[in-house]
Amino acid sequence: MPLSTLRVLILEDQPVQRRYAVTLLAHLGCTRILEASDGWEALQLLESNGPVDIAFCDICMEGMDGITFLRRASQRHALKSVVITSSIALDVRQAISHMATLLGLRVLGQLCKPLHEHELKRLAGKYLDDDSHPACPLHVAGETNEHQVLSALENGELEVFYQPKFDIRTLQVTSVEALARWNHPERGILAPASFIPVLERHGLMDSLLYRQIDHCLTLRKQALASEVSLTFAVNVNASQFANPQMSAHVALLLKRFDAPGSSLSFEMTETGTLDPGSISLENMVRLRMMGCGLSIDDFGGGYSSLQRLCSLPFNEIKIQAEFIRDLSSEPRSRAAISSVLSLARELNIGVVIEGIETVEQRDILITLGCETGQGYLLARPMPAHTLLPWLIGRNAITQRLG
Repeated sequence: MPLSTLRVLILEDQPVQRRYAVTLLAHLGCTRILEASDGWEALQLLESNGPVDIAFCDICMEGMDGITFLRRASQRHALKSVVITSSIALDVRQAISHMATLLGLRVLGQLCKPLHEHELKRLAGKYLDDDSHPACPLHVAGETNEHQVLSALENGELEVFYQPKFDIRTLQVTSVEALARWNHPERGILAPASFIPVLERHGLMDSLLYRQIDHCLTLRKQALASEVSLTFAVNVNASQFANPQMSAHVALLLKRFDAPGSSLSFEMTETGTLDPGSISLENMVRLRMMGCGLSIDDFGGGYSSLQRLCSLPFNEIKIQAEFIRDLSSEPRSRAAISSVLSLARELNIGVVIEGIETVEQRDILITLGCETGQGYLLARPMPAHTLLPWLIGRNAITQRLG
C-alpha cells in the first residue's frame, strides 16, 4: 500500500500547525487528508467519511480534547491507528499512549510539535510495514456463552498458536511461546479474552494448560524428525501453581514424550492470585529441579513483580512491550530497561524483550545490552502447521548464507 492510498486525519486546533502538518503529508505523497480543529469536528468527519488509517491527534484543545476524542473514536472503531502529537510533558504523553492502547487503539508513536517530515514518514512507513504483513486477525466474540466455550474446549477448537523468540543480534530463533486461540467455526480466530474468563470460573485452566503442553511436545517430536530443535514457553496463571498435582502432571507428560524438562518454560502471568503457601513454592522448585524454566511475564506491569523475583525461583523475566513502544523518544523507557537488565545480570537470570516491531527498536536494544526478544520484527503468532515449515525455511536460508 503506497502512501497515496492512506486515509489520514489531522486533529489540531492551531490553524498554522494544522496546515503545516497537511503540507508535510502532502509532500510525502498523501492525498486523502482530513482536517479537524477539535474532537467534535473530527468525529463528524469520521462519521461522514468512514474510518482513517492514521489519526495524528493533538491533546490539549478547546471543545472536545484529544483524550475524549480517542475514547469516543475507539468506541466507534473509526481509527486504525493513532499518533499522539503534543508538546505536553513526555511522561504525560506516555500515559496517554498507554490509555489509548487500553482502549484498543494501535498507537504508532508520539511526536512533539513542531512536526518533522522524517518523523511523519517513519510512522507512516511503520503503519504500512505492519499492514503489509497481516497476521491471522484476532477478534473478541461479543456473544459467546459458557456452553459455547466449554464445547470449544471439548471439541478441540481451542488451538495453540506459536510466536518465536529470537536472538536480537543474529535473529536466530531461540524458542517459541505457545498462545491459546479459539478457532471459532463461524467467527474466525478469537482472542483469549473470549474464553479464558469462562475457563477460570469452571476451574478448567489446568485442562487447557495440559492440552497445550501435549500439543507443544507433539510438535517438538515432529520437529526433531526434521532435525529442528525446539523449546516451548507456555503461559500459566499464578493461581495454577497452587494445584498440588501440577508438577507431577508435567513430569508425566515429559516422560510420555521422552522429553527433557528443558523443553518447557512456564511464563507466569499476573492473572489470578499467587498462593503464598508452600504448595505453590514446591511446584516451582520441582519444575526447576526437572530442568524447566520459570519466567515472570510482563515484568514491570504487576505490583508484586519485584517481590516475586526476589523470593521465588524464576530464571527469566519478560519486559512488556509498553516499555519499548516509543524507545527512540522516551528516555524513561531506556532507563527502565537498563535498570532491569542490570538487576537481571546481578541475579543471573535471563531477560526477554516483548513487542519488538522495528529495526530501530532492535538497534537501540542491542546498544542497551539486550540479547533475546520477541515481536513482529521476526514473526507473528502462527498455527502449528505453519511454524515448522517456516523454521525449516529459515534454517535453509541461514545455512546458505553461512
